[in-house]
Amino acid sequence: MSAPRVVALGGGHGLAASLQSLRHLTEEITAVVTVADDGGSSGRLRNEFGILPPGDLRMALAALCEDTAWGHQWSAVLQHRLGGNGELAGHALGNLLIMSLWELLDSPVGGLDLVGKLLNTRGRVLPMCEVPLDIEATVVGADPAAPDEITVVQGQSLVAKTPGRVINVRIVPESPTASQPAVEAIKLADWVILGPGSWFTSVMPHLLVPDIQEAIVHTPARRILTLNVGLDDDETQGFSPAEHVEVLSAHAPDLTLDFVIADPAVVRSEEKALREVAQGVGAELIVSPVRKMRRPREHDTLRLAAAYRDVIIGG
Repeated sequence: MSAPRVVALGGGHGLAASLQSLRHLTEEITAVVTVADDGGSSGRLRNEFGILPPGDLRMALAALCEDTAWGHQWSAVLQHRLGGNGELAGHALGNLLIMSLWELLDSPVGGLDLVGKLLNTRGRVLPMCEVPLDIEATVVGADPAAPDEITVVQGQSLVAKTPGRVINVRIVPESPTASQPAVEAIKLADWVILGPGSWFTSVMPHLLVPDIQEAIVHTPARRILTLNVGLDDDETQGFSPAEHVEVLSAHAPDLTLDFVIADPAVVRSEEKALREVAQGVGAELIVSPVRKMRRPREHDTLRLAAAYRDVIIGG
């Protein structure tokens, strides 16, 4: 029986957790990563050189490194941040390596593939688009002094920490060209996984790129939505588990799902509402303990791997 081909979509720590979990099940993994980050080292490099923000791509590569001394060492190199107070202070070394390869090869995908060879990654990392994007959100109550006022917040880093309630999100430019290798990977996948991650700035941007959304909607692959284990971050403050699924569906009305995975601590007394909303998009709700015991706002990669195994191998 051949290993399942899995495409995981997202960005940041959520995608990294998903990738580390999937490595226990298959080596046929493709990470499709959002490219809207505008903060930290990635934002600085993006602004100065006009490149894709490399940070989320770097984290995905590190998550897929081979489980050997060589892989762990190079993963640590990628993640290492430079100290001091100079111009390079705070930059992740992997971001600089990726940027250098992009300049040498003049190919975002080619540069990432070369880093993957260096780490001997178990899978492939692709950008969602080959141009940097911006996140724009319509927010109610972004100014605490005017809780009913509707404003527009632009920029991933600002949307991620807005104190208001996000009504909807868009990407700028509105209809960017998707990475064709990413589109092809989704079309050829056996399983497509959305989440976990920052809901409006890591999970949903994939559904805002027309060609990526179309590929997700029409792929013959089965689709899993992984809910976060902490639902009270700034982006989704006050959103119930069911509303997380509803807002996703509102931005991609034609999207159907096969499974929604949620931790019992997240579901609690709202399991019935979440199950009904999941059924409304064609999905079976899977309630499984996937969070860390001592850090309950983070996914436990072994527990998440077990949940994925039960769905993917059993599904």
